[in-house]
Amino acid sequence: MTVTIYHNPRCSKSRQTLALIEDKGITPEVVRYLDSPPSKAELKRIIGLLGCSVHDLIRSGESEYRELGLSKDTPDSTLIDAMVSHPRLIQRPIVIHDGQARLGRPPEQVLEILE
Repeated sequence: MTVTIYHNPRCSKSRQTLALIEDKGITPEVVRYLDSPPSKAELKRIIGLLGCSVHDLIRSGESEYRELGLSKDTPDSTLIDAMVSHPRLIQRPIVIHDGQARLGRPPEQVLEILE
């Protein structure tokens, strides 16, 4: 059973989600996405697995969002480019398992794909 978590150890929700996974006896593959950002193709795959819009995966409260002039009207391709170049813009944590993905907000949401 491969479980992958896109993780930011400085984020409390990310730490809580990782602990929840480990409490289930699962040792996930931890991707520290700030150090190793996902590619455009991987981001598109994640968005597809989440079933969300590109804008739903972006952290609009980050300073980079404003500095780059991003908005809800920004084309998806520009938002994806921004997330690749500025990975702090990516919502976290993201957990992927068995062709499904969930955003760990709240952390318990990831349990849906682990059971």
